[in-house]
Amino acid sequence: MNTVRKIPAAWALATALAVGVTGLAGCSVARHQQTAGEFVDDAAITTKIKAAFAEDKTVAATSISVETLNGEVQLSGFAKSEAERSRAADIARATKGVKRVKNAVEVRR
Repeated sequence: MNTVRKIPAAWALATALAVGVTGLAGCSVARHQQTAGEFVDDAAITTKIKAAFAEDKTVAATSISVETLNGEVQLSGFAKSEAERSRAADIARATKGVKRVKNAVEVRR
């Protein structure tokens, strides 16, 4: 025998809201989120800067990290001299697509 089970309206509404909110959270767009194109552009900028570091005799590419978000480059890590720190920032600024460079590289003495 088939019986139909009635679900209390309040429970059904609470479940629907919970599922709806969870579903919306997966589709929400957070502030500062990138499009796929922006992500690819930033990855290309980071790659160009790291390649330029590797070619430059002043900059130790393995000691300085490069992160790019919306064309803004963050340099971090350690340099052996102020000249190396400055050169890293100059290379980053000269890279096509870079809007701004924040140089947080520290000089180790």
